[in-house]
Amino acid sequence: MKPWIQRSLMAFTGVAIAVGSLAACGHRERAPMSPEKIAEVRGKVVDRITSKLDLNAEQQQKLNVLADKVQAQRTALIGQTTDPRGEMSALVAGEKFDRARALNLLDEKTRVVQVSSPEVINALADFYDSLNPTQQAEVRERMQKRKGWFSRG
Repeated sequence: MKPWIQRSLMAFTGVAIAVGSLAACGHRERAPMSPEKIAEVRGKVVDRITSKLDLNAEQQQKLNVLADKVQAQRTALIGQTTDPRGEMSALVAGEKFDRARALNLLDEKTRVVQVSSPEVINALADFYDSLNPTQQAEVRERMQKRKGWFSRG
């Protein structure tokens, strides 16, 4: 695989993980998003990407698989906790930083990333490889602009 494709895939995976982590740790309402809200946001993202790239049915199916994998990874990153922010706050709740708990949390999240990232990367690669050269150029151009898929305009 060409180096720029590998870098792009790794960048996308990193962004997906970061967005998932940020979404897990904080939300405007200071509560985890409900499954309905997650489905709504996912639908908007898929619709926006579909319209921007003018995807056909097969490409849209691969995009939906990618969205499913990213969502599964996000859910796994959140884990069983109902209060991710509280989990982080507990690390500094005492007189000393809870290093053991922080390392345990890091190990847990790292395991999730190690296990689920290959599936996300494969789904991303399948989606990207299904795009025609014009669509691939559009993806690269959008990545170069430092504007995400969520930006207006």
